[in-house]
Amino acid sequence: MLKDAMGAYRGTEGELSRFIEERPLDPMAWFDRGNARSSRGEWDGAEKDYTMALKTGLRFREAIVALGNRGMCRAREGDLDGAIEDFTAIIEKRPNNRLLLRAAFRSRAEMKEKSGDRDGAAADRRLADLLPAEQATT
Repeated sequence: MLKDAMGAYRGTEGELSRFIEERPLDPMAWFDRGNARSSRGEWDGAEKDYTMALKTGLRFREAIVALGNRGMCRAREGDLDGAIEDFTAIIEKRPNNRLLLRAAFRSRAEMKEKSGDRDGAAADRRLADLLPAEQATT
């Protein structure tokens, strides 16, 4: 399914679900339904869809986005440890996109702060600030 110019996902959840029934191993179908659910605030359903998208084999770039999206869903559900795990996975994958990497460090810092790990949060913020501000070309 595709995102339109206004940021909405084409197809209803029912259409996406039917597509998943027909092609349960299509990672992009799970990813798209996760995005659709997330955009409506259905955090639990979106988290499960992102998990399935990751399990069925998203490409690297989409996997990075799915991890970030799932981390945000987990955070909204109060699963700070799960969110930290997802942001850590992004950091460990070392994406070339420095803005995504910085966002992962900052998001993990926020989750650490909320969970009471102020030293860990401060360390992550320092690491985010050490990354060059310019964007990588690849």
